[in-house]
Amino acid sequence: MSRWGQLGFEDASNFIMQDLIEYHDLSMFLILVVSSGVTVFLLFTMVNGFSWRTLPNSERLETAWTVTPVSGLLMLAVPSLQNLYVQDEVVNPELTLKVIGHQWYWSYEYPVEGEEMGNYTFDSYMIKEGLSKGQVRFYDVDKRAVLPVDKTIRVLVTSADVLHSWTLLGAGVKVDGVPGRVNQTQLHFLRPGVFYGQCSELCGVYHSYMPIVVEAIPESAFNSWVQA
Repeated sequence: MSRWGQLGFEDASNFIMQDLIEYHDLSMFLILVVSSGVTVFLLFTMVNGFSWRTLPNSERLETAWTVTPVSGLLMLAVPSLQNLYVQDEVVNPELTLKVIGHQWYWSYEYPVEGEEMGNYTFDSYMIKEGLSKGQVRFYDVDKRAVLPVDKTIRVLVTSADVLHSWTLLGAGVKVDGVPGRVNQTQLHFLRPGVFYGQCSELCGVYHSYMPIVVEAIPESAFNSWVQA
């Protein structure tokens, strides 16, 4: 979860978030290079007042200012397409979590062989009052979604009323919940922990009262939780 005064990203909980952070660093590097080059060129021109009226054309210069931007765009496009593919393509999931957005709470379902498990379909509401020690105001919920560590998990997201967006920052996941449509993504937690998120689609007067809390625990603890 983000903290007051934090300048960087949250610690990545999976490979997707790690790739997104690396892509951000690459983008910022290219932005810095381009901005610095333009600034130096403008300052050089302002100070020296040089003009190239005696050089009406230059094939080398034209080639350079064509190849350089194209190279930069390719450096951004290739990893971007890779990230999009990884986020959308779910290969051999070991568990499925279905998320349903409502005004203004979330429902979670753990289907097994296409059928819902009676005790594993529940609603998750924000805790408005009576927080316990260690709980976060406007972020904690009465029931957390519990998932195992080091397992490929398919997450299906939809909505029962209006547009919602299931967002988990530490996992680099943001999936729109659209009525009548099911979108999917994948999760693969690398470490145990509690991860927080929020609905990221304006969905009504209590839009800000739809926190998301996912607790990643070891597989043995998850099996005990399922059997409880």
